[in-house]
Amino acid sequence: MIDLTVHPDVLERTVVRARERGISIPTFAQMVDPARIPAAIVDRLADVGLWDLVPLNLWRITWHNEPVPHGGGFGPVNYIEFPPALTGVEARIIGLVGKWFPTGAHKVGAAFGCLVPRLVTGQFDPTTQKAVWPSTGNYCRGGAYDSHILACESVAILPEEMSRERFEWLSQVAGEVIATPGSESNVKEIFDKCWELRRSGEDVVIFNQFDEFGNYLWHYTVTGPAVEEVLARAMRPGDRYAAYVSATGSGGTIAAGDWLKQRHPTSKIMASEALQCPTLLRTGFGAHRIEGIGDKHVPWIHNVRNTDLLVAIDDAAPMTLLRLFNEPAGAEYLVGEGVPESLVRDLPLLGISSISNLVSAVKLARWYELDSNDVVVTVLTDSMDLYTSRVHELREQEGPFDATDAAVAHHRWLLGATTDHMAELGYWERKRLHNLKYFTWVEQQGRTTEELNALWDPAYWEAIQAQVPAIDRLIDEFNRAVGLL
Repeated sequence: MIDLTVHPDVLERTVVRARERGISIPTFAQMVDPARIPAAIVDRLADVGLWDLVPLNLWRITWHNEPVPHGGGFGPVNYIEFPPALTGVEARIIGLVGKWFPTGAHKVGAAFGCLVPRLVTGQFDPTTQKAVWPSTGNYCRGGAYDSHILACESVAILPEEMSRERFEWLSQVAGEVIATPGSESNVKEIFDKCWELRRSGEDVVIFNQFDEFGNYLWHYTVTGPAVEEVLARAMRPGDRYAAYVSATGSGGTIAAGDWLKQRHPTSKIMASEALQCPTLLRTGFGAHRIEGIGDKHVPWIHNVRNTDLLVAIDDAAPMTLLRLFNEPAGAEYLVGEGVPESLVRDLPLLGISSISNLVSAVKLARWYELDSNDVVVTVLTDSMDLYTSRVHELREQEGPFDATDAAVAHHRWLLGATTDHMAELGYWERKRLHNLKYFTWVEQQGRTTEELNALWDPAYWEAIQAQVPAIDRLIDEFNRAVGLL
């Protein structure tokens, strides 16, 4: 459960800080439905850039931003549908676009979900404490962004081998950036650094996305309804919503599947990971290149009892398709194969993990033999804005990318995608994944077996989901105390 105990003394200082800095905070209900946002806020956003480090942009932590870099208002959820000419399957595959959040990735919402409940209860003091954001990429960027806007000092932690763009941006926004050893899958090293900071004597608060239920709750409450809205717009008479596909990552994004399954009980939830580090599929380990999805443990906040299918994606797939989607020869080839030019222009909206999610959705469609009336939804976490350096690196390593390379990439990794490295989960397979949490969270991170056992009960997750109205009331009370709205 998310602790909502109010600490009045700290809360009073936080309210003063927010008033001084011009900070007001949206509720979960307003992030789900921006029509609830005060008109004065909407009017003022007309002069604000999407990535500007200003308090007004807290109101843009929603899937409903107009897809423009400056001055946009709110509208329908942004999504892309991938046609059979690209995917090779009849099923309708749809991806929600994460680029149009502040920072260019939806993780800014997950960070908001972790920080704000503590802020409006006085459990975090922005005047004295540092907010620490352990991450494999976008979450610490979102945390640093939220912290900067909320006038909190921040520490961003991420592996040293993450993309150059992440570090360059963080160096200008975060109070401190700590690069831990290794790559995407080196999560324990991040946790170790958090323990080091706790023991250092500094007054820090660790917002660990892998065990903070604010991360789970933001995606359940905000991303879930966003998917539902897209389904209402996209589905035709006779269509069936079949499945939601998400990388396991921190266990946050996949939480939208819980919302969807409650409303579509026959639908499936598929968890995707890297074949080079198949922790869920094979209790495996290793290093991989699918930035932003983490590995080598089962996140505390991943509701594994609700997961139906596992898939492991060879990291060569998204790295090769990255070139197909972003090299001139790739664009020319795809148009020649019948992929609409408008979609080809939009393919840079997919970052590396987004491409992996697309391949995962294709494999799911083949596993269940879905047809043109079946709809599969996934999330396009971020865009090529964060990976331009990776394309340059691939050009240096592999040389030019021509029409033959494009055809090979398309046929091997999309048209030729098979049902290898997949597993459908029964009761005991789910229980195995649940039990794997013990080795990270009880043995290493200070959780108890009683807490672990509680996670197996569906009622536990329902109780967390039911906390949203209480959090929204606290946000409203905070905004009234600040007095800016």
